[in-house]
Amino acid sequence: MLSLFQRKRVPPAVAAPSVSTPSTELPKGLMRPEPAASLLATPRRQRLLEHIWQRTSLSRQQFATLYLAPLERYAELVQQFPASEFHHHAYPGGMLDHGLEIVAYALKLRQSHLLPAGATPEAQAAQAEAWTAGTAYAALLHDVGKIAVDLHVEYADGTTWHPWHGPLRRPYRFRYRKEREYRLHSAATGLLYARLLDPGIFDWLSGYPDLWAALLYVLAGQYEHAGMLGELVIHADQASVAQELGGDPGKALAAPKHALQRKLLDGLRHLLKEELKLNQPQASDGWLTQDALWLVSKTVSDKLRAHLLQQGIDGIPASNTAVFNVLQDHGIALPTPDGKAIWKATVASDAGWSHSFTFLKLSPALIWEAADRPAPFAGQVQVEQEQEDSVQHATAAPGGARPAPSAAPPIAAAATDNGVGALLDLLDMAPAASVPRPLPPELVADAEADAEDDPLTGMAAPTPPAPPVATPEPEPEPEPSGEDFMIWLTQGVRTRKLIINDAKALVHTVAGTGYLVSPGVFQRYSQEHPQVATIARQEKLEAWQWVQKRFEKLGAHRKQASGLNIWTCDVTGPRKSRRLHGYLLVRPEALFGEVPPDNPYLRLANEAPKRENPTVQNDNDEQG
Repeated sequence: MLSLFQRKRVPPAVAAPSVSTPSTELPKGLMRPEPAASLLATPRRQRLLEHIWQRTSLSRQQFATLYLAPLERYAELVQQFPASEFHHHAYPGGMLDHGLEIVAYALKLRQSHLLPAGATPEAQAAQAEAWTAGTAYAALLHDVGKIAVDLHVEYADGTTWHPWHGPLRRPYRFRYRKEREYRLHSAATGLLYARLLDPGIFDWLSGYPDLWAALLYVLAGQYEHAGMLGELVIHADQASVAQELGGDPGKALAAPKHALQRKLLDGLRHLLKEELKLNQPQASDGWLTQDALWLVSKTVSDKLRAHLLQQGIDGIPASNTAVFNVLQDHGIALPTPDGKAIWKATVASDAGWSHSFTFLKLSPALIWEAADRPAPFAGQVQVEQEQEDSVQHATAAPGGARPAPSAAPPIAAAATDNGVGALLDLLDMAPAASVPRPLPPELVADAEADAEDDPLTGMAAPTPPAPPVATPEPEPEPEPSGEDFMIWLTQGVRTRKLIINDAKALVHTVAGTGYLVSPGVFQRYSQEHPQVATIARQEKLEAWQWVQKRFEKLGAHRKQASGLNIWTCDVTGPRKSRRLHGYLLVRPEALFGEVPPDNPYLRLANEAPKRENPTVQNDNDEQG
């Protein structure tokens, strides 16, 4: 299989064979099965096949083996079936259209990721084609189980057809099963994917354990275990659905709601296992009762945000209020009767002490399996009176209804032209700015927004007495300083938690040295080290300003001839230009080891532009 991989030389203009015209009319309600060549011959599907090829690095022969053959088998199997009865692609041939669209979207998004994440550049390059093909197969097959469990298909003589019989060979009719179970099709995928993919493909993909596991999880419908591969399929599925229903596929290409929910939950579970203290005498980060987990709001928000940033997860809100809202929007934090995220309550122990806090309230079932759940608190958490009054008022309302979150706006009606133009325009446009970009380097995100202090929405726990049972103390974190900032920066760059020369990077190479984007890089450090805000307040500074001043005192940056610390860089691209501000390093090798080549899209504002190869163009030249 590996011998197939050579660089492509000529585009594979997928042949559009002639479509045979049946000589006899079929009885009403029957459909004649068509060969794959006929099903894929429409201009729309030919253009989608071309876009799929463009997202690979294969010759025509290689593409035919790894992509076109499975797509043809898929076409013969799904024939003129719709993708759904009343929702998206609910027309004859809708499943085939949806399958081609989601593959095209998924491969477009796959270009924005270096996979497997965390592997060396050499390993990523060696596995690139396998991950691209695995992404396409996961996207194509994610819904194929519908034809096994959602549809009843029969031939003209009433004989039932099942997809494991192979492609339809005689005129057929179909209807949707009234008793169908909505999510069963994910489990049914396993019945069919061996009919679409060759054993040699399975042999090849199974040689990459990370990819193989992720693919099997997607095909089993367990997206929460499939990592980035699962997210790519969900992105692409949402974009295809939005396109067909007349919505905005660009919005669907943003991070799916359940992906962020999983990251938040994983972060909370980690903190509760490794850092947060529960049910302690007074000095505790939270209390677990029989029916709820009560976490001190500011403490958990600060630690959750810092933990996620340390894991290299972007898109985490900078303020506590925004974190609270995100937790509530994703169904993690339970709302108060008046729809807010923060509960005010008093903790009272059986030993006689009590104290009031502001809390986030969570369902324990989100965090622990029943067998792993800790023992509950020996005491009680009493919601303050004004919120209890709200509860009584809500339950006394007509019908006993409580305030509910606003419903999502209805999706726009289906586009009458089925939107191939908009679809293909979207496939040509850059991915959403929230998706990280791969090397070669592109432009940078704007990091010039001022940092905001996190509001003190939670009360710190009082200073505790000595605990009754001795427990090992965690190692103290290093005190924030200019030196600690440089250690953090160096570790982040060398472990790739901080990506360089990338669409969202805060570190670049320009003029033969390192370039630190300001204030973004200092904001990132202060968000990962919440204690900086407390120190900075004593000097009446923003947290990032305090870090910036400590960095300047190190003398690790190059000043301009005028004595200014800040250097301006021009960011240029075919569609957009802008400027960045930041610091040039005196000794870039201390940060990088071996200094990478300059980002070709950045230059110092007073430099003459370098001559670039006009035939080389980035996939995305805008920043956001």
